[in-house]
Amino acid sequence: MDWQELTDLTQGRPFVVERVRLADNGVAIEGDFEPPQLARLGVDDQVFVAAFVRAHGSIKEMERIFGVSYPTVKSRLNRIAGQLDFVDTDPAPTGAAEVVDRLQRGEISAQEALDELERSR
Repeated sequence: MDWQELTDLTQGRPFVVERVRLADNGVAIEGDFEPPQLARLGVDDQVFVAAFVRAHGSIKEMERIFGVSYPTVKSRLNRIAGQLDFVDTDPAPTGAAEVVDRLQRGEISAQEALDELERSR
């Protein structure tokens, strides 16, 4: 069974992989493995994401490849994004980091920074 058959069979429902075999040496590993988010997308959406990456995120190129309009590409990207958990690569600063940033910008004095840090404990 190939990946497309598996995604067609599961029809977007959650699934768990219980056995993995390494093709080069036949070693098998059993357990409960949750597939990565992109693997849980339907085949059409996986192809769309791959094309988007290959197009370096160019919506204009996606319009050309798929023969659709800008709003159609945006709509599809938004729909796919809604199926994926957000990975925060730039988390909001902690309270302490924010206080130090304000101190560095001269918005508060050293004593005010110390007072705020003490209150947040």
